[in-house]
Amino acid sequence: MTRQKFDEDFKKMIVKLHNTGTPVAQQSSEYGIASQTIYKWVKLNTPNKETGMTEAERNQMQKEMARLQEENAILKKALTIIAQK
Repeated sequence: MTRQKFDEDFKKMIVKLHNTGTPVAQQSSEYGIASQTIYKWVKLNTPNKETGMTEAERNQMQKEMARLQEENAILKKALTIIAQK
């Protein structure tokens, strides 16, 4: 069985429908999406009350921070090599 790929606009529309009160069971049968998938999309795209960030934004920020830390470590190593010459 092949997996369906949904674009971000479609996912946001489903989350918006959920937030306006459309039951997940109705969305699931109407659009042919598993209810677990809808709940996952809602979780990823609902802002946290404390931070105001969605989980998807937080995950993206963590990936960017890890990339920058790796880049910083590489630059530090390059600086020590250049300073030795």
